[in-house]
Amino acid sequence: MTMLKLFGIVFFCGLLSPSQEVLSGLSCAVSPVAMQRVLSDAILQNGLLQQHLQGLVLPNIMGDGGLLNSPTSITGLHLVKVWLPKLTVVLPPGIGVQLTIAAKLELSGNCLVGLLSDLVDILVDVNITANIKCTNFESGTVQVVIEDCLCIFGAIKIKLLSGLLSLSVNDIVLNKLRATLPGLLCPVVDIVINLANIQLLGTLNAVIPVGTVGTIHYHLASLPFTSSSFLGLDLDGVVKQVGGSIIPHDSSASALPPLLDKLLVLGLRQSFLNAVLSLLIQMPPQTFTCTPDVFSGASNLQEAITTLFPTGCSACHETGPLNIKLTLAGNPLILLEENKATVELLVMIQVFIQRLDGSILNLLLLKADLGLNAHVSIAGGRLVLALSLGSTSLSLESSDVGISNISVLKPHCNSLLVETLLPFINGALGIGMPLPNVLDIPLIKVDIQI
Repeated sequence: MTMLKLFGIVFFCGLLSPSQEVLSGLSCAVSPVAMQRVLSDAILQNGLLQQHLQGLVLPNIMGDGGLLNSPTSITGLHLVKVWLPKLTVVLPPGIGVQLTIAAKLELSGNCLVGLLSDLVDILVDVNITANIKCTNFESGTVQVVIEDCLCIFGAIKIKLLSGLLSLSVNDIVLNKLRATLPGLLCPVVDIVINLANIQLLGTLNAVIPVGTVGTIHYHLASLPFTSSSFLGLDLDGVVKQVGGSIIPHDSSASALPPLLDKLLVLGLRQSFLNAVLSLLIQMPPQTFTCTPDVFSGASNLQEAITTLFPTGCSACHETGPLNIKLTLAGNPLILLEENKATVELLVMIQVFIQRLDGSILNLLLLKADLGLNAHVSIAGGRLVLALSLGSTSLSLESSDVGISNISVLKPHCNSLLVETLLPFINGALGIGMPLPNVLDIPLIKVDIQI
């Protein structure tokens, strides 16, 4: 489960501790349970550990046999299979992760006891614990370093087909494995963890298209940090229009809420959302004839405007229906309050008549300050806003025919905007804002908090 917050919206995908100051457009907190799933998938389920342990060859084991036993040598000892691997994760405070892999190793080789040659099978229970630190943050990437790697061995079972291995040789084998296996296993774990790091960083540093209007380049903004209950990730997103121009946004500090038994908390800043809205809501001026097939209340609007002329308007009847031009002025602005999101939008409404000689008679130029209620949802890993008309503030900018009182026009203009402008804007917003695929944790069963 996930939680998403817009600052705020926060998306809870399923766990965070006391509030943590963050410094970027987006911030994430990942629970130990989620980290365990992520690393288990990357290291175990995808076969990465098994792949790099294949071909592991151990040194020969030699025993002189002592006074009562025959000399013994075990050669060609190699790993056959890794049985029942299980990964657990602890997040110690600081910048790092403690990872433990518990597994049963099946080894096989050739055994010579005296003059008798036989095959030997060895099963070794081992827990490999590695303390992983993140370091060298640069350009959205970090390196991971294993500071400590400890191998703790459990049961070791040695089996010969002839059953001739003596207890003294059994001890020699045990001591040799305990001495050599850590030096072979820890470098493999180091390689595997670094490969997993590259894979997982790719989910945090990605350029994602936003329909055909631009891209968002998500990237890690600083070193990850840990507490006992979450891994924190600060991300930022560079919002670019087609052609390469960047839409700036503020990246000052915000605070995340608790994880509350969720897997992931993803927080989006209001300023970042405004940059994305500016990318999505780009409408060239829309001009159309005020006819019922375009706007059902067209005749009512025309009649209402006609009544506003101080001495009547013969030109309005001579030239037929009115023409209306809608133009967005400035950038949209999202305002986030407790459990409420509103998009403010400024629209210029020009009502004019095209004279027979081609000239324009500007009946009205209105400024409409819109407050649009935003419904927020997640679909296909994207944040989708659906807008509906909440409030309208209408003011008169100019009139070539002396109109001064426009109070009767508000309901007609509201109908006009609902029927013509909102479908266009919701269509533009319908492609949604792609969200970062943080550590491959899917955005399902998402709770949204504003």
